[in-house]
Amino acid sequence: MIGLLKRDLTLAIRAGGGFGLSLAFFLIFTTLVPFGVGPQTQILAEIAPGILWLGALLACLLSLDRIFQLDWEDGTLDLVATSPVPLEGLAAMKALAHWITTGLPLVAAAPVLGLLLNLPGPAYPWLVASLALGTPALSAIGTFGAALTVGIKRGGLLLSLLVLPLYMPTLIFGALCVSRATEGQDAATPLVLVAGITAGSLALLPFAAAAALRVNLR
Repeated sequence: MIGLLKRDLTLAIRAGGGFGLSLAFFLIFTTLVPFGVGPQTQILAEIAPGILWLGALLACLLSLDRIFQLDWEDGTLDLVATSPVPLEGLAAMKALAHWITTGLPLVAAAPVLGLLLNLPGPAYPWLVASLALGTPALSAIGTFGAALTVGIKRGGLLLSLLVLPLYMPTLIFGALCVSRATEGQDAATPLVLVAGITAGSLALLPFAAAAALRVNLR
């Protein structure tokens, strides 16, 4: 399993489809918002939590179709399925590799991009905490969606349609956490809900993804 993780990290860095693409999209998306909304700092501060979380969600969505598709095309997925490594472990490592190459850079870049949107100072710790706790759920849900659509030609659109409704609770509570922090209200409750969604996703979805892979590999 550790070998699979190292392999996925190496391929993601070499191919540039994980770290570079998602981070560049997050940067471009956040940079363009002030041009579309206008220079009013008060408006930017009000919409900053939702914009930052939405940008992170869409950036995670970009590389989901690569999680299993490349392994399917070159036959690696068949070899792993017949190896002693359980498919649940494969799905967990895929989700972890996706988070390291996509979610973690977004967490690190979010405070810097928050400056562009005039995010209030007290909200920065909550922004980092909510993204750090919420992006693993996005990777786990995305891995499950990728397992459902593996082997389908041009399944990127179908993958997005399957995954986006499952992303909504994390997006809602993550943005609500940061929004409450900007207003000086209690932000702990939505943060706990984000953590609960992530814990449930990490506990259940590797098994669901493994079941979907078994069906698609028959």
